[in-house]
Amino acid sequence: MHDLLDRPAQRLPIDVLRDVFGYDSFRGQQAEVIDHVIAGNDALVLMPTGGGKSLCYQVPALCRPGTAIVVSPLIALMKDQVDALSQLGVKAAFINSTLAPDAAREIEARAIDGDIDLLYVAPERFASDRFLNLLDRISISLFAIDEAHCVSQWGHDFRPEYRRLDLLPTRFAHVPRIALTATADTPTRKDIAENLHLTDAQCFLTGFDRPNITYRIETKGNAKQRLLSFLNREHVEDAGIVYCLSRRKTEDIAQWLTDNGRPALPYHAGLTQDVRQRHQDRFLREDGMIICATVAFGMGIDKPNVRFVAHLNLPKSMEAYYQETGRAGRDGLPANAWMNYDLSDIVSIRSMVAGSEAPEAQKRIESRKLDALVGLAETTKCRRQVILSYFGEDRHEPCGNCDTCLEPVETWDATEASRKALSAVYRTGQRFGPAHVIEVLIGRKTEKIRQNGHDNISVYAIGKDIAQPQWRSVFRQLLAMGYLQVDVEGHGGVYLTEESRPVLRGEKVVEMRKDPGESKRATTRRLRDFDTEFENEEDRDLWERLRTMRRELATGQNVPPYVIFSDRTLWEMVRFKPRTLEDMMSINGVGVKKLDQYGLAFLDVMDGRR
Repeated sequence: MHDLLDRPAQRLPIDVLRDVFGYDSFRGQQAEVIDHVIAGNDALVLMPTGGGKSLCYQVPALCRPGTAIVVSPLIALMKDQVDALSQLGVKAAFINSTLAPDAAREIEARAIDGDIDLLYVAPERFASDRFLNLLDRISISLFAIDEAHCVSQWGHDFRPEYRRLDLLPTRFAHVPRIALTATADTPTRKDIAENLHLTDAQCFLTGFDRPNITYRIETKGNAKQRLLSFLNREHVEDAGIVYCLSRRKTEDIAQWLTDNGRPALPYHAGLTQDVRQRHQDRFLREDGMIICATVAFGMGIDKPNVRFVAHLNLPKSMEAYYQETGRAGRDGLPANAWMNYDLSDIVSIRSMVAGSEAPEAQKRIESRKLDALVGLAETTKCRRQVILSYFGEDRHEPCGNCDTCLEPVETWDATEASRKALSAVYRTGQRFGPAHVIEVLIGRKTEKIRQNGHDNISVYAIGKDIAQPQWRSVFRQLLAMGYLQVDVEGHGGVYLTEESRPVLRGEKVVEMRKDPGESKRATTRRLRDFDTEFENEEDRDLWERLRTMRRELATGQNVPPYVIFSDRTLWEMVRFKPRTLEDMMSINGVGVKKLDQYGLAFLDVMDGRR
C-alpha cells in the first residue's frame, strides 16, 4: 500500500483526496479552487472555519512539483497541521522558534533537496533576509497565506509583519499564491487583495454559514452558575473552550469548574510558555477537557470535536466572535456557541479600545466593530441572519437553530422608560456610569447620590416602578441602539447622542427585547448527540471501544487522538460496521496510509477481538 503514497510528477486532485486524505468527494468550491491553483493561478479564498480551507492548498501542494510554503500565524497551528499530515504520509515540516538550530538546518537542507511537500513558517521569520535567501534555493510549488485577514488594518487580528508578503509577486513572480481566511467582511477582503497584490486574483467566496452551530446569547446574572448549568445539561463529557476577558478570570473559572467536577485548565499570555504548552497539549489529547482562556488561545487549533465554545464576556468584534465560536464543531457534528454578557462588558471594551496605543483611525474601526457585535447580542431577529448579513451574505429565512428562532424574543414598549433613562443621564450631568444613574432613577439613598445632590433633582425616584435588573437591560439596549455613548476618555460615564433627541421629544417609539427572567427563562434544546443516534447499547459499547483504541494509539505516538481518526470517522465505523480493509477504505477519513497503519487494529475492535 505504501506504493500508492509515492509521489508521481502529476497526480489528479481526486486521487490525492481519496488516497491521502480518505474522502470520496470535494465539498463546495474546493475542487474549483484546487484546479485553479494547480493551473498556476492566484486565489483569494473565504471559507468558514471547518469548511476545508486547508485542503485548498494541501491538495495542490501534492499535485504540483516542488515545496509549498505555508505562512501561518501561530506555532500551535504549524505543529498541529504537520502532525496530522505526517499521519497521512505527507512530507511536512515547520521552521519556527521552537526548533533547535541543528533541527532547523536539517529541515532547510531537506527543503533544498526537494524532500518536503509542505513547509510551514511564521510571518516574522518569512520576512527575514535569511529565510528569503533560503527560498531562492528551493523549488517552490505555491505560497499559501493562512489567516490572511491579519494583513488588513480592518481585520480583527492585524499583524504588521504580514505586510512583508507584498514582495511575493515581484520576487517570486511565477509562483501561484493562495490567501485564505474565514473571517473577512467586505472592507477586509478589499484590503487583503490590495495589500497582497491579489486584486486580479479570482475570489472564491463560499459562504460563512456554520449550520451545525447553535447560537445562544444571554445576559448576566450569576454567570458562573449559568455556565455550569449549561455544561451539565448539554455537554456532560464534552471538550470545549470558555473565553474570558481577563487573565485572572480564566484562572478563577477554571478552578471553579474543577471544584464542581468539570476538568478545566486556564490559558493566557501571563502563564509561562511551558505551562501554556502543557495545558494546550492536555486539551488536545484528553477527552472532556475544558480550557478557560483569553483570546491568546485558539487560532489554528484543529481539534475537530470541540462541542461547545462559551463566552463569559463580550468579544471585541463580530469577526472575533465568529472566529472563536467557529472552533466548535469543526467535524460538522452539532455544537453550541453560548455567550453570557453584561452592560459592563461594553464599557470595559470601549475603555480598552480608547486606552490602546493604536492610531485614531484604527480605534474608530474597532469601535464600529464592537457596535456590530452589540447589535447581534441585542437583536430580536435570527442571530444567524445578523451574522451572515455582517459578512455580506443574505439569508432570507430564519435558521431555526439559534435561541431567537427556538424561543422567539418577547418585546415591550420601552419608550417611556427610555425617556426617563435619557433624562436621568442628562440631569445628572452626562458624566456618570449607568449604575449610578439607575440608583438615581429607583430612588436609592447612597452617599454618592447625596454628595452630588442627585436626590434633589426632578428625575430622582421617577423609575422606582421598574426593577434594577430591567433598568440595566434598558441602558444596555440604549447603548446598543446608539442613543447613549460611553465616555471612554473619562471614567466610563454615559452621555446622550444626537440620535436620542427624537426619543426625548416623544417623536420616536422605542421597542426593546425582554430579557429572560423578566418574562420566562428561555428553554434550551438539547444538542443531538451520539447517545440519541445509537440504535442500541451494542453500538454504544462499540463506540467506546473504538475511542479506547484511538486513545491507546495516540498515546503511543504522543499525538492528539483526533490525529489518528476524527469522531466523525469513528461514528461512520459504528454506523456502517466495515468487516474488511476494502470496506474500511470507504469510511470518510481513512486514506491509504491510515488504512495501512491502523486498519487491522480497528477491524479487530469491530470484530470484538479487542
